[in-house]
Amino acid sequence: MIYNDKLEMVNFEYLKDLNEAQKEAVLHVEGPLLIVAGAGSGKTKVLTSRIAHLIKEKKAFPNQILSVTFTNKAAKEMQSRVSSMLKTEATGLSWLGTFHSICAKLLRKHATAAGLNSNFTIIDQDDQARLIKNICKSENIDIKALAPKYILSIIDRWKNKGFYPDKVIINKKDIYEKTILPLYKIYQQKLLDLNACDFGDLILHCVNILEKHSDINNIYSNNFKYILVDEYQDTNFIQSKWLKLLAKKHQNICCVGDDDQSIYSWRGAEIKNFLEFDQVYKNSKVIRLEKNYRSSQNILSVASHLIANNQNRVGKTLETTKEEGDLVKLNCFKNGKDEAIGVADEIEKKLKKKYSLNNIAILVRAIFQTREFEEHFLKIGLPYRILGGIKFYERAEIKDCVAYLRLIYQNKDDLAFGRIINNPKRSIGESTIKKINEYSKKNGINLEISSRKLIELNLIKPKTKIGLNSFLNLMQKWRNDLGIKKMNHVKLLQTVLDESGYSAMLKNKKDFENENRLENIKELLSAMKEFDNLESFLEHVALATSIDQDWAGEKVNLMTMHGSKGLEFDVVFLPGWEEGLFPHQKSIEEKGQNGLEEERRLAYVGITRAKKIALISFSMNRFYQGDWIDSMASRFLEELPEKNLEKNTFFDEKDKNEEDFDFNQDFETENEIRSPGWLRYQKRIK
Repeated sequence: MIYNDKLEMVNFEYLKDLNEAQKEAVLHVEGPLLIVAGAGSGKTKVLTSRIAHLIKEKKAFPNQILSVTFTNKAAKEMQSRVSSMLKTEATGLSWLGTFHSICAKLLRKHATAAGLNSNFTIIDQDDQARLIKNICKSENIDIKALAPKYILSIIDRWKNKGFYPDKVIINKKDIYEKTILPLYKIYQQKLLDLNACDFGDLILHCVNILEKHSDINNIYSNNFKYILVDEYQDTNFIQSKWLKLLAKKHQNICCVGDDDQSIYSWRGAEIKNFLEFDQVYKNSKVIRLEKNYRSSQNILSVASHLIANNQNRVGKTLETTKEEGDLVKLNCFKNGKDEAIGVADEIEKKLKKKYSLNNIAILVRAIFQTREFEEHFLKIGLPYRILGGIKFYERAEIKDCVAYLRLIYQNKDDLAFGRIINNPKRSIGESTIKKINEYSKKNGINLEISSRKLIELNLIKPKTKIGLNSFLNLMQKWRNDLGIKKMNHVKLLQTVLDESGYSAMLKNKKDFENENRLENIKELLSAMKEFDNLESFLEHVALATSIDQDWAGEKVNLMTMHGSKGLEFDVVFLPGWEEGLFPHQKSIEEKGQNGLEEERRLAYVGITRAKKIALISFSMNRFYQGDWIDSMASRFLEELPEKNLEKNTFFDEKDKNEEDFDFNQDFETENEIRSPGWLRYQKRIK
């Protein structure tokens, strides 16, 4: 028998497949409720069943239920599930959607209170960037030094914290905020003049209206008898404040999430919203969903044991409905290349026979790590896809580097010429490029010769002529470096990046994306060392990019751990568990203990994507930035429970003494052959 809060027997179809904790979460409808939903615990089923129950029990009409998600996909899935449960009774769920879609709806109704008309425009990221560029131009701000995307990221951060320009308190440690604040003021005024707002404004304006207009606040806080929030651990300050204002009257707010999966602090998420729920909403109840329907017990035990090392968490103990399953594999490899080969061999020789490639995933900490896997997969013909990213040799910065090398190698490569002639900026505009192309076509010559002829004929504007001449002279100098001076092709690219200004462009431009671009270029330099000369490398790139990678049928999935959240696979590989890479050095340097705990939560997310098999690996040596480095095993490996692990032969206890391997090794080396990691490996395999 199932009972509600009033101890009355209820018997609804949608409750039959729920476990006891899930039923409790559905039936507890009065007062604030925090549902701590562990990975794979069926939180979406609970949320949708709860909505169905509220409507079926006539606790509220559909339009009196506010249900908030982070993605349109999640909102559509919830709508579909509730409709399936209740048929036509769910048609009135007009307040089920994302934070932004619901706030846009509210703002349309009360636009005048925010200084807007109801037909205001919501501008996208491209429009935002154009507007900021125009403002920077008028204010004499160099966008080469301070990228519009970075300016907008700071403005967005202020909006996430609830700050209009007049409320911003400048962080004195950030040298850029003092410059950005006046731009923020102009930006907001421009938006008002245009009768427009950006995505950050949608929530910020709504909160401002609800705070300043008690009559409007009363309308919605009275109407929304029940509020449900998905992925509450990912909310930022302004989102949590908006929810609190709307829950003021009835206090029937139900937030679902998992503090152990809070991995988005870099985009404004504040885990304290989750941890301090009971302080914000008095007399709240906490229900833990600890039964996992996804992973085997060994996988859960490893993940739970690891995350238990975090201090800032609500805490829960996951149990599975599945069998104990295979032990989690821990593999050590000689180097990163061997790691890619080892993963491919495992897929080809063992896993492929039993599992669909679509159900196999490789989760990396940083996107540059995909390169070695892509290289080897292409070599052996193992089909793959990059989820949430671009394949290595198709990334813009890599194509730029290759274009420079192609043009140096042969001056007739007009495609390469067109890509890099004004990259980085050399005051060579579209009209000049058009003129070069027209002269080339008319005279049957390549673009480089065409450029030289136009300079000779004095048909190029003086300012443009300086930039074009400089580019052409550098190109000739690099050809001499390669041909006459016999410069190594790796050194050549390093020289090109320095002398062209490309490296400086990425380093000096304050833009979050540039850090990844620099990492990718460093990985490219590492890749080039595997080839004897420039010719063989360019041939490799041409073949790699010309191969039809859209094989029909199944593909192995490559993605970052951040991108894997919410997904699940039969088999999950987790390579590169080495200090500095994972946990990532930058995260620890910038955020200290909080950064380390978020990295550990990321590890937890990665492990719990696996349903049946999880394989963790690290390399003793890694070719990084053109040099061999001796890697240190990730500190997270020490936190994994021995009884749930299966280690490869490197860890065989009968051949190992205490001095042979130490997770906390600290060595310096110049090359792979001399490295302690390599020596240990040789000793082990003899």
